[in-house]
Amino acid sequence: MGGFKASAWDLDKGIGAVLAALDANDLAGNTLVICTTDHGIAFPRMKGNLTDHGIGVMLIMRGPGGFLGGKVYDALVSHIDLFPTICDLLDIPYPAWLQGNSVLPLIHGDIEQVHDAIFAEVTYHAAYEPQRAVRTDRWKYIRRFDHHLGPVLPNCDDSPSKDVLMLYGWKERSRALEQLYDLIFDPNEACNVAQDQSVAVVLEEMRNKLDHWMRDTDDPLLHGPVSAPPGAELNDPDQMSASYPTRFV
Repeated sequence: MGGFKASAWDLDKGIGAVLAALDANDLAGNTLVICTTDHGIAFPRMKGNLTDHGIGVMLIMRGPGGFLGGKVYDALVSHIDLFPTICDLLDIPYPAWLQGNSVLPLIHGDIEQVHDAIFAEVTYHAAYEPQRAVRTDRWKYIRRFDHHLGPVLPNCDDSPSKDVLMLYGWKERSRALEQLYDLIFDPNEACNVAQDQSVAVVLEEMRNKLDHWMRDTDDPLLHGPVSAPPGAELNDPDQMSASYPTRFV
């Protein structure tokens, strides 16, 4: 964690240098700077997973169109919303295949939310581990589509943190095929309530949301396991690390 915080400090200094250069050259007014990441931090049970530890990436924007003033928005947004936002800033039409929504109405105060739910997915990392998820303001639902009983350890980067969990038997821990988290009472997604009958109606609603999205996007998992592309290099899900010998498809 100390190394991670040191890297964040270096990133902050680098971004500051970029923003200062734009200011010094009178370019800040017509330059949109987007700072984001592709996944959560590379710690066990974070990167490569669909809890907010894995999909809750930073998104910081500065530039024209209202992206000034240090404002913070809690509305649900997704990376797919960046494309239509840029289209709006440039006043160009959306492509017909576009799925996201522009965040400009949110920034301008015209709306309070961009989505009532966002969706996330992972199929392959170092090894096959198909998962899909839907998140609302209050609830997170995650479904796994393989029947590997334990954690898929090649999909967790080697680190001192992983070594500690392995020492205490992480490999023998089982995984739930369905997970439901109440993000108000359990923001760290530590207590899976999918088997709690008091929230059975919520579970069914979240299942339906995910099912509809998978059908709307023609998710390949609807037709069974997803084959890796020819030439892909993969780890076996039963291996302990991505450093173990791989196989080519």
